[in-house]
Amino acid sequence: MTSRSRRTPLAACGLAVLAVGLVACGSGGVEQSGTLAPPPEAEGTYTYDQTAAPAGAELTVASSATDGGTRVELTVDGLAPNRTYGVHAHVNPCGETGDAAGPHFQNVQDPVSPSVDPAYANPRNEIWLDVRTDADGAGSATTEVPFDFAGRAPASVVLHETPTSIAAGEAGTAGGRLACLTVPFGT
Repeated sequence: MTSRSRRTPLAACGLAVLAVGLVACGSGGVEQSGTLAPPPEAEGTYTYDQTAAPAGAELTVASSATDGGTRVELTVDGLAPNRTYGVHAHVNPCGETGDAAGPHFQNVQDPVSPSVDPAYANPRNEIWLDVRTDADGAGSATTEVPFDFAGRAPASVVLHETPTSIAAGEAGTAGGRLACLTVPFGT
């Protein structure tokens, strides 16, 4: 199962259309696509639950700089239909288990781990891309955050089993890790 990455140079700022339908463009942006596979066969794109995140499903993440921040887009195809997934950027690349991706990437890091304080675990300090799939298992989500990746960047995007909670004491939680795409955000 494959994983594809490319940088989008400023000169290419017409429109770059990816095979899974994502349109992305940006100064120094990163685009990463991958096909879900179980850990023994995975190459940077893992499924940990083949019912909710079937092998062969496609994930694409694109990020680009904005005025004072970063825009991140997620496109999925081939996941379970009519389902909402919690989706977040994590600090480490994907690995054999969902835990390999580490905790959520936070611009301002919570001194307490796991982070469930809404002062830290929120969509302005983390990258949240919760996505709802349609009847065909396709969907997309976009977020803009008020920070860039200068000096420190996430390394993966993880799909979780439930939508992201915003409640105090549960903020940022979204259940088990179903799938993971390694994304070279910092390159």
